[in-house]
Order: sequence, then structure tokens, then C-alpha cells
Amino acid sequence: MPELAVVPGAPEGAPGTGPVKSALRTVELLEFFAGNRGMHSLAELQQSLGYPKSSLYMLLRTLTDLGWVETDPTGTLYGIGLRALLVGTSYLDGDHVLAAARDTLEWLAEATTETVHLARLDGTDVVYLATRESQHYLRPISRVGRRLPAHTTSLGKALLAERADAEVRALLPARLAALTPHTLADHDALAADLSAIRQRGYAIDHEENVAGLRCFGVALRYQRPARDAISCSVPVARLTEGRQEQIAGALLAARDRLELILR
Repeated sequence: MPELAVVPGAPEGAPGTGPVKSALRTVELLEFFAGNRGMHSLAELQQSLGYPKSSLYMLLRTLTDLGWVETDPTGTLYGIGLRALLVGTSYLDGDHVLAAARDTLEWLAEATTETVHLARLDGTDVVYLATRESQHYLRPISRVGRRLPAHTTSLGKALLAERADAEVRALLPARLAALTPHTLADHDALAADLSAIRQRGYAIDHEENVAGLRCFGVALRYQRPARDAISCSVPVARLTEGRQEQIAGALLAARDRLELILR
């Protein structure tokens, strides 16, 4: 039976509207590589993805030839290829929010002297799209493209707080991952924190993502519900008295500036 193609505008359930199996497997394979660092054997990939080994091998060969997958010198281990970086970079280069936010992120980094981020909600996670590094020697290690559970970050919690509690509970998994002993892995505790965020006006990550690091985040409400947020990360050792209020004020000013531009 030939594979079904997706036809734009076709009624649901009409012939030709099912997923293309080969395309679906290609995307799932690339997403596996994106979420699992390093190189992986054919047996490991087959066990994780459940594809027939012969089909998986041919898919890997095709993607290797096209530059989407790379192999080790032995040709037996596979990992993400350079082509994926080129496509990811084109997404960043073409995003109007990132283009509009560049000057404001630079200003925020200068005003706080700390590391600042812009991230986007993607399902139950936040994906980091832009970072400006701290001027200090002691600073968090950050990278564009990092994906973290939304409930563990100030960025994600700021975005979750823009939604009703029932929507948040339906969105997140029943079992919340705990990245540190401070992560709010209980839905009731998270709901209480989101309520506090709505009243306070900004979110706080109390070492819930990385031990020794506190982060402050605000949602960008240029669209509803908000999907983008900005944050500032500060080592706990550098959080002197009054520093939180200073950083929160700078974040809120940056948010207001960005919302004016993006609207």
C-alpha cells in the first residue's frame, strides 16, 4: 500500500491525510538525537525507537549521506549531523521576535551585569533561543537550543502562570520531573507558586533547575497566551540585599519595552 501524503486543506479523515511513515520516522530519529547527546549504536537506536533494524539502517545511511547524521570513525555509532545546525540557525535568523529583542537583551545584560535569556514554550518544555552572558567570572553555562521542563525554570513558570490552573495541569505530565531537591515536583505546590507569580508579577526559580543558581523571569504578553519569556540568572552567592528587587525591576522594564515593540 502506498504511503499517505498530507494534503493541505483536505477535510479530516479524507484520503491522503495520514502521516507519511518515512517522514515520521525521520523526524522521530532526529528528535531522538537532539534529546540524547553523544553517539549511539544501531542496536541502541532500534531498542529506543522500535523500528525494524533493516529500515532503521537504511534511514541512517540516507541521512548520513545527506549530512543530517554523522558516524564515528568505525561507522558503527551515529549522532546528529551538521545539517541540523544549519537548519536550526536559519530558524533563529528568521524569527522576528529574536530580531526585535536583540537590543533589549543587550540592555538588560548591561543593566544587570548577569546572564539573560529569551526562551519559548514548546509543549511542556521551554527552549532557549537567545542568551547574553554575564560579565562576571562566576556565571551559569548556557547554550541556545537547550530544552528544559517548563515547571523547573523561571521562564517556564512565568509562561505557565499566564494560563489557568486547570490548563496547566492538563498541559503538564502527571508526574513532574525533579532536577534538584528544590524543584516543585508536586502539582499543588506548583499551582501555589504560579498564584504567587501572578500576584508578584515575575517568576522565581529557587535553585529548582541548577543548584546554587537563582533565576527571575517574566512572560512577554505581545500575544495571548504568551509563549515567549525573558529571564536573568544569578548565582546565589551574588544575591546581596536588594539585588532581587533591582533585577526584577530591570526585567519588568525590558518586558514593557519588548511588548511595545512586538505589538
